[in-house]
Amino acid sequence: MPKTKKPAAKAKDTAALAEVKQLYKFMQDNNLGTIDYEQKGVRVKLVRQAPATVAVPVAAGSAFFADDAPAAAAQYAQTIKSPLMGIFFRGASPSAPPLVKEGETVKAGTPICLIEAMKVFNEVKASHDCIIKKVLAENGQPVKPGDPLFAIEKV
Repeated sequence: MPKTKKPAAKAKDTAALAEVKQLYKFMQDNNLGTIDYEQKGVRVKLVRQAPATVAVPVAAGSAFFADDAPAAAAQYAQTIKSPLMGIFFRGASPSAPPLVKEGETVKAGTPICLIEAMKVFNEVKASHDCIIKKVLAENGQPVKPGDPLFAIEKV
């Protein structure tokens, strides 16, 4: 008994798979979350799962003090550095006043800035009583772990 149906079915499956791959590439190229496609009674729905948003807790003591600041802040003996990668914000929003100002004395545990990482705003708190001598990071700019945020003087 000859098997003539197999090659035709396999070619049809290969063509269908190529079409699904083409739809997926279109979806990626256009940054689409979902695509729903129907042709000749066959319906295909592709859904890209959004990346999981993970909150990164920042403990009160996570903003750490360094005695040797990098080149950007080398003239300052003590700095508070970024504990994580993200976007540095001085206040709760771009139009809000800064949480701390230059010359201000802050107590340990006082929120001094926010760092947005993966759409989660993380408070950075002072781990020691100190005076904020100078703001070293630009509001709304990216920072990475270890970047100096504030020049300080311990009290």
